[in-house]
Amino acid sequence: MSYQQRLSLFIIVDSCIVLTAIFFGRFLVNASFNVITFPIILSSISIIVSHHIFSFIFKIYKKAWEYASIGELIIIFKVVTLSIVTAGVVQQMMIHEIYFRLLAVTWMLHLLFIGASRFCWRIYRDNYLNKADNKKRTLIIGAGSAGTMVARQLLKNNDAELLPIAFIDDDKNKHYLDIMGVPVVGDVNRIEKAVQELNIENIIIAIPSLCKKKLNTIFQECAKTKAKTQILPLLEDLVTGKIAVNQFRDVQVEDLLGREPVDLDIDSISEYVTNKVILVTGAGGSIGSEICRQIAKFNPQKLVLLGHGENSIYSIEQELKETFGHSTIEFLTEIADVKDEKKMMLVMGTYQPHVVYHAAAHKHVPLMERNPEEAVKNNIIGTRNVAEAASWHGVETFVMISSDKAVNPTSVMGATKRLAEMIIQNMDQKSKTRFVAVRFGNVLGSRGSVIPLFKKQIEKGGPVTVTHREMVRYFMTIPEASRLVIQAGALAKGGEIFVLHMGDPIKIVDLARNLIKLSGNSVEEIGIEFTGMRPGEKLFEELLKEDEVQDQQVYPKIYIGKTAKLFLDEIDSIIRSYSTLDKEILRETLIDLANNKVKAKLPLISVTG
Repeated sequence: MSYQQRLSLFIIVDSCIVLTAIFFGRFLVNASFNVITFPIILSSISIIVSHHIFSFIFKIYKKAWEYASIGELIIIFKVVTLSIVTAGVVQQMMIHEIYFRLLAVTWMLHLLFIGASRFCWRIYRDNYLNKADNKKRTLIIGAGSAGTMVARQLLKNNDAELLPIAFIDDDKNKHYLDIMGVPVVGDVNRIEKAVQELNIENIIIAIPSLCKKKLNTIFQECAKTKAKTQILPLLEDLVTGKIAVNQFRDVQVEDLLGREPVDLDIDSISEYVTNKVILVTGAGGSIGSEICRQIAKFNPQKLVLLGHGENSIYSIEQELKETFGHSTIEFLTEIADVKDEKKMMLVMGTYQPHVVYHAAAHKHVPLMERNPEEAVKNNIIGTRNVAEAASWHGVETFVMISSDKAVNPTSVMGATKRLAEMIIQNMDQKSKTRFVAVRFGNVLGSRGSVIPLFKKQIEKGGPVTVTHREMVRYFMTIPEASRLVIQAGALAKGGEIFVLHMGDPIKIVDLARNLIKLSGNSVEEIGIEFTGMRPGEKLFEELLKEDEVQDQQVYPKIYIGKTAKLFLDEIDSIIRSYSTLDKEILRETLIDLANNKVKAKLPLISVTG
């Protein structure tokens, strides 16, 4: 129906409603069918004309009444009231008398009939069209503004697949109340029972201000049920219109870390990054590529992407050029190996970077146990090559990516990272360049993380393999880890080992259970198998040794470790002789030295006998 046809229909219907209200009002006031009198005709004409005039003024004919709400009801009240007032003024002017009782009854009938005519479609739609049998019965967690907004959208959207059945909210003042016809049935502890009693198929968490620790608690309650759990999109996405309120997303494992991310000191970062030349080694890796994404937001003059794998470097280069194509940043790529000392010197000399982020390293624990000589070449010699080249060419700040496995290491990977830290701290003592290292725990979603492995195992139907029932790890997201690295560069004075306060460690078996639940399966369907600890693994990871701990935070949730004893002569000896050492001897030597167990003389046992 066109607007003109719709307008003509409303004018005719409203005129009939006004006449009906006036004549029926006359009958109620005087109990008489004698309605053809001059005052009645005068009142009818004045009310009809003023009703249409005020309807145009308040745009009542342009409203979509299937979505009518309190705002439209207020407009109807204004139009009807002003029409009756106008009729009273006309009565006073023409016949010098106001029929108050007649106008009062007419006002009530007018308001009732007009309101009913407008809201009948809304009532029909809400009570019949939207009560489709194929909709999924949904429990909304959070009866605040976000939760009620979700319920309203789902109730009025005929195409929505979800039907709100009940709310869950910890506010006891809301319990047993109805919001838009949807009852609040209790607090978070009643989720499991509510799902069973109300046959809930879907759960929506609708609390944008929810902290991650509380979200984790809620999800664990939801995980006790078979209902699919989803979460409201980010509040900023809703406000900007990027995502509609009924576009829910699945809960992700990153949501369940139980820790809020560290905020950045934008001013200090901008001061040492903006309009500067930045070089990132290992730029194609999980951490290195995310550092590049975060750095690009601060508009450096040049961003040099250095890596050994051409495909990964090409991929991050194309992504950055597409994302930041509007900026003036010059993205440059270097396919190079950090083990190539001359190439590192050439790269540093060519680009003269102000800041270097050294993310290139071998990180896979079992692989490095089997190939300790490669860990020495990449993690120790590679780090020394990049650090010496940076120092020689006057780089202002050098930030090395380290690991919590460098603390009391039991693996080759952790040991080589600890020895690389010693090299960095020693370089800081003799160079004008500020050298620092950044330690953090396991990174969710990185190539060496357990998350991709668990997901593949779940996709194949299980079982999910966990090495030990009691194994725990610290976890953080890739963006969070990258932000810490960038912030460390801004805080660097030289020689520090920065450590993020990573919250409570998470049991690997709990992480596996959460991932299984998030995939829409049950633990019984997929199964969890304990395979036993692998060589070099520890049950518990630490971030600082006892002799490194400093209590004071230098930034919210960021600590600095003290400089421990450095064994540079012994590291040089390993670098000179590692290629001739038996793998097991090399492994023991690396781990002993990283744990400050210095032998009088390094064994030189040839692999050839």
